[in-house]
Amino acid sequence: MNILHVIANLAPRYGGPSKACIEMARAVAARGHKVSIYTTNQDGDDVLPVSLESPVIDGGVEFKYFPIQPPKFWGTSLPLARAIKRDLALYDIVHIHSLYLFHDLITGRVCRKYRVPYIIRPHGTLDPYLYQRHRLRKRIMELLFENRNIKGAAALHYTTEEEMLLAKPYVFNSPGIVVPNGLNWAEYEKLPPPGAFRRLFPQVGDSRLVLFLGRLNFKKGFDLLVPAFAKTLKAFPDIHLIIAGPDNDGYGAKVRGWLREYELLDKTTFTGMLEGRDKLAAFRDAEMFVLPSYTENFGISVLEALACGVPVVVSDKVNIWREIKGAGAGLVVPTEPESLAQAMSVLLNDQDSARQMGQSGQRLVRENYQWSTIGQKLEQAYLALLGKV
Repeated sequence: MNILHVIANLAPRYGGPSKACIEMARAVAARGHKVSIYTTNQDGDDVLPVSLESPVIDGGVEFKYFPIQPPKFWGTSLPLARAIKRDLALYDIVHIHSLYLFHDLITGRVCRKYRVPYIIRPHGTLDPYLYQRHRLRKRIMELLFENRNIKGAAALHYTTEEEMLLAKPYVFNSPGIVVPNGLNWAEYEKLPPPGAFRRLFPQVGDSRLVLFLGRLNFKKGFDLLVPAFAKTLKAFPDIHLIIAGPDNDGYGAKVRGWLREYELLDKTTFTGMLEGRDKLAAFRDAEMFVLPSYTENFGISVLEALACGVPVVVSDKVNIWREIKGAGAGLVVPTEPESLAQAMSVLLNDQDSARQMGQSGQRLVRENYQWSTIGQKLEQAYLALLGKV
């Protein structure tokens, strides 16, 4: 098969969607298929240092980058649009990532024109919490093109049953497939030695580390995490909060304001974005991983924590929560500070249970979330949609 992915941007600052797109493309390419990704060179207000003249082959996948143009917030790129119109007939099936963006408008329209089947991956945008944000602007786009895109899709691709259930009121009974995100297990088999993260950030000393790793964003529940940490600190004065991740929208100022209000700045370390071994070192030294999001269509950082044997505390709005609870890999709480503080205290107070949860998490990832297995599921989904199985 020839498979095309189209996504607005791939810069690491954009978090899970970018990473998931690359990894799923590589997983299917590893099964002998030709896979390409068309995207822009957008990297916040800057651009990625990538070639716009010729494609890049990486991990068996062809990457083609096109210049971002104003208005950037919409992922606009007329060269990208021209390339899609020119090249689409070369592909058997197209995978469109995210909604309400320029590439989504163009790709859906061209696919229908040339009768190339396409899959839409909403990346959580059809969760009611996000669906209601900027409703007027989104409603205009729905009337102009998005409803037509959804109705014309061969399928919508969800990463959990929960995501598919939440999206059901907005998809006009369009068919759905559930194929999760994954990890390359080999990358997590050999972690940095204990203390490697502490040497990078000596200000944490010997404190017990509570780790948040992800984008600093309105949906992540920092307004819950800060008071919950403050409450937990009273019972466990040796804990320290690590906030690791990019601050794309200046939201970190608001987070620091809450920390200042609760007098927690000296008990918190902002690391910025961590990658590679530095990220693994943070997981290795963490007592627990916390993600109290108001919405999270999957949460790759949760998988990473589980793969590293770290017990997790997540809200019941993180769509992988049922799997975590069923495997005994962590604690699931509602989106309110009291329950979050209680769960953090449980893990801090009972290290044997926390260790068992960490082991269960590793088993959950190893058995269900390896890209090698997920690549096969994606391959089968594509073949089924093409009527070849």
